[in-house]
Amino acid sequence: MMLMVSVQNLQEAQEALAGGADIVDVKNLQEALVGSAHPVTVKEVRDAVPPLHHASVTLGVVPNQAGTVAMATYTAGLLDATSVKVGFMKTEYSQAVEILLACREALEGFETKLIGSLFADNPIYEGLEPLRMIDLAREGNCDGFLVDTLTKDGRNLFDFLSEDELRQMVFEGKRLGLSTALSGHLRLDDLDELARINPDIVGVRGAVCNKGHRENGVHREPVAEFKHQLELRQSGDVDVHDGTHTEARTGGWVVIDGTGKTCAGILAALTEQVQRDNDSFVEVIMPDVLNTYDVIVWAEKGHHNVLTQRTAENGSVRILIQP
Repeated sequence: MMLMVSVQNLQEAQEALAGGADIVDVKNLQEALVGSAHPVTVKEVRDAVPPLHHASVTLGVVPNQAGTVAMATYTAGLLDATSVKVGFMKTEYSQAVEILLACREALEGFETKLIGSLFADNPIYEGLEPLRMIDLAREGNCDGFLVDTLTKDGRNLFDFLSEDELRQMVFEGKRLGLSTALSGHLRLDDLDELARINPDIVGVRGAVCNKGHRENGVHREPVAEFKHQLELRQSGDVDVHDGTHTEARTGGWVVIDGTGKTCAGILAALTEQVQRDNDSFVEVIMPDVLNTYDVIVWAEKGHHNVLTQRTAENGSVRILIQP
């Protein structure tokens, strides 16, 4: 899981990076429920962020105007944002698809990724149902999706969607090759649930601000602690699943090396392998512990047998599957 920190200016971006954030996400928290930062601010952050790090842009809750939103998306492409998030609240589903397709066209020729976004608390505002996120991302030709929240009353993502609902959504997104991100007033106390869901990206702000207050600004020390706790779960040093490990066996097999691949890429490779050859044993090499559970769920859904699971000396996890 990558750590994304929401920032409002260059100073906060620098604090987030110093604390180990993988992504700085530029937004304007003063504008309505959540809005877009000024292009000058985005440019300052993008210019300051090292090439190996991500600098994304959030447009927030967008208006129901395809041309206006496409123009904003085009600007994000010109500014070389890693991704641009287009969020919908009170928008008809068909209109949201139309807006995303206009944004996709606007990003032609840019490397900026298109991320569709719905808010888990949309029903409070009589908005677009958040469980339609997968369909919207697919039909809107997005590269990924973000599920976030809008309310500022102390409730967070898990107050509106269950762990099982989010888990199913994230797994389906990975199966379709979409990047998956969850945010919404997430705290350190939510990390075990987040690790079991295992999105590609976890987005935070309040939890990594000075003294835990959003208005105090992002600070490197809480960023570093949040990142550290993510890594403990990623490595398996903090076990968020019980009773799932088995003793290793050996045998002949086809090897799928997932090193350097996304979880979506690993699942796609597994699917292709068993469709081509369902007689051979398949061993998949996972770069970290958390993604192993996605493979186990994939196997269960496909009625494949997980025979063994073992940790290699280099820390990678090897799972042997019988199709």
